[in-house]
Amino acid sequence: MSARTDRINELARKQKTVGLTEEEKAEQAKLRAEFRAIFRANFALQLDNTIIERPDGTKKTLSGKDET
Repeated sequence: MSARTDRINELARKQKTVGLTEEEKAEQAKLRAEFRAIFRANFALQLDNTIIERPDGTKKTLSGKDET
């Protein structure tokens, strides 16, 4: 795991047990937003590299909207 993920998990555990300070809540929100942005970017790259093979044998990437 990355240091960012470790810190997110650490803050989540602390939130469940003793609670977070306002600074920790802000840090948690910032880290979660960064994590989501990275996840979305990686997922988009994965979809761009995915190829669908249709029954007629043609292949299409998922990089754009399907016109059918």
